[in-house]
Amino acid sequence: MSLPHVLLLHGLGGSGPEHWQTWLAGELAAHGAQVDVPSFTDPDAPELEVWLGELRAHLAAAPTGVERVVAAHSLACLLWLHHAATLTDPALRVDRVLLVGPPSPRYAGEIAIPAQFLDCPLEPDAPRAASADTRLVVGEGDPFCSLEQAKELAGALRLDLDVIVGGAHLNTDAGYGPWGAALKWVRSNRTPLTPR
Repeated sequence: MSLPHVLLLHGLGGSGPEHWQTWLAGELAAHGAQVDVPSFTDPDAPELEVWLGELRAHLAAAPTGVERVVAAHSLACLLWLHHAATLTDPALRVDRVLLVGPPSPRYAGEIAIPAQFLDCPLEPDAPRAASADTRLVVGEGDPFCSLEQAKELAGALRLDLDVIVGGAHLNTDAGYGPWGAALKWVRSNRTPLTPR
């Protein structure tokens, strides 16, 4: 079975060397997959239109004739939803998307998330226009998105939802790091996702 082309999208502040996205990129590359790990402009002070332009440039550069997979974390999940809601070019559509640890569009916590990202359209047809299959994964105890908010988000978008018990924000602070289930999902679309 051939491996897909994988686009990994980081959240606010980027993904550090111990993050599951960094680990996943290394594992996929070691198995011969094509992996694109863009570094968005000003990761600590993102602007939606800038990130959207950069995302679409990477999508446009992705090869055709191979399965195309996107795995987004945190703020990049909201970026993807904005992209999906405003997509006009069918050439930018991908096969599968994994949205991991999205902040709730109703987030009002201590860490400043740009309002332009939070003002996110929640149309159920949008994810389907941008991808043949989209899956939402949240961690129990995520400070950016309660389980109630995650269920509301999944319901509004009509997406399958995996809840990782004790997963928090599914980042380095929560021990994600190596995450074999994410690798299995990329390689074989195995669902649901399970803890590391």
